[in-house]
Amino acid sequence: QVQLVESGGGLVQPGGSLRLSCAASTRIFSVNDMGWYRQAPGKQRELVAGVTRDGTTHYPDSMKGRFTISRDIAKNTVYLQMNSLKPEDTAVYYCNAHNPTRGWTSGAGYWGQGTQVTVSS
Repeated sequence: QVQLVESGGGLVQPGGSLRLSCAASTRIFSVNDMGWYRQAPGKQRELVAGVTRDGTTHYPDSMKGRFTISRDIAKNTVYLQMNSLKPEDTAVYYCNAHNPTRGWTSGAGYWGQGTQVTVSS
């Protein structure tokens, strides 16, 4: 059983930055695609950024420019660097690991418990 633990969320002012971390309990990067998703109150969960098992990054058009995903294979950890944050970025951010055959929008795979990000002055 894979466990994913997110950290790094919190309260930040508009224009600020945060880096989220997702630590995996086992070495999974070689067989799983990893993604960061978010869900704001009353909205559907959406993909923020992904990295495939071979290290290729993937961003939806709406997320390009302010978000950067990276991974440290030795630490079994995936990161999400978020810059120039806006109030509309407020959401619970989740880490996901899934079989590449399932795609980015299936919701399949393993999920962390989420970390709250609040952007407010």
